Amino acid sequence: MSCRALGVRIVIAALAAMLATGTAAGQGISEPIERARIDDRRVEADATIDIGVYSPAMDSVNRVRVLRAADPSKPAPTLYLLNGVGGGADGNWLDRTDVVSFFRDKQVNVVIPFGGAGSYFADWRRDDPVLGKQRWTTFLTKELPPLVDAEFGGTGANAIAGLSMAGTSVFQLALAEPGLYRAIGSYSGCVRTSDLRGQAIVRTVVGSRMGNAANMWGPPTDPAWSAHDPYLHAESLRGTEVYISSGTGLPGPYDNPAVQPDPIQLAYQLAFGATLEAVTNQCTRQLRDRFLSLGIPATINLRPTGTHSWGYWQEDLHTSWPQFESALNR
Repeated sequence: MSCRALGVRIVIAALAAMLATGTAAGQGISEPIERARIDDRRVEADATIDIGVYSPAMDSVNRVRVLRAADPSKPAPTLYLLNGVGGGADGNWLDRTDVVSFFRDKQVNVVIPFGGAGSYFADWRRDDPVLGKQRWTTFLTKELPPLVDAEFGGTGANAIAGLSMAGTSVFQLALAEPGLYRAIGSYSGCVRTSDLRGQAIVRTVVGSRMGNAANMWGPPTDPAWSAHDPYLHAESLRGTEVYISSGTGLPGPYDNPAVQPDPIQLAYQLAFGATLEAVTNQCTRQLRDRFLSLGIPATINLRPTGTHSWGYWQEDLHTSWPQFESALNR
């Protein structure tokens, strides 16, 4: 399903849920952890390194793109960037942003995993008939980081950021492995997952890839939904650098023909991308209020305009990088 079609379904599900109106976070999967390995690698035209990483947890080889630190001879921290609902197949950090040029002179390894479409990068309790075996939390917290550190001179300091669907996942991953990520960035995400609207959005996102969210966290009444809701477990994020952003859905600087010459994409941004961002804006405001009530410091960037689109996520990455850099090098 295209991002445009997904936009329609999320909007309908979110609005319907609004009208219809704990346990510690963990992924619920316990499996022996073997050592991940690099099966193959090649240097791409943009000087990034494409590696195939075998995941014992998923028994599959996952593609991961690595942007080496400015000086590969010296140790460097790692920034993980997660793609959205399509897992990178329908737009990703490499082909929609200036991530390569932006980080070229920075002493940080940037790691971009591909795959995980519609998975919320979670460890699913059951294999899905369509999406298969999903153990992304294990892969991203147990298997991949030690391998990256060993192969690319990592310092052990990590940050993670993601957009849209992954804007939820970054919080869940941080809660699943406390201390692994010093900083997290959530761009246009809906972090609350266990209330009516949150469940409707999650089911719609997973369903857009023909998956069944019941195979992830069970039926709507299952405690796993609350267990994986970062809003309910925000206290556990105390001490982690947090950056959260969202637009309002009103047209902004990246929603015009001069910046977005593709008329179909522009029409999507101004229609469904606008409404999607209005929904994530409500989610972001909820999370802001949650952090304020708990007295947890967080950087909240609520833009007065902007749709659910890559121009704003690139801007978010630029804006949040100094905060990530400070956390990674402290």
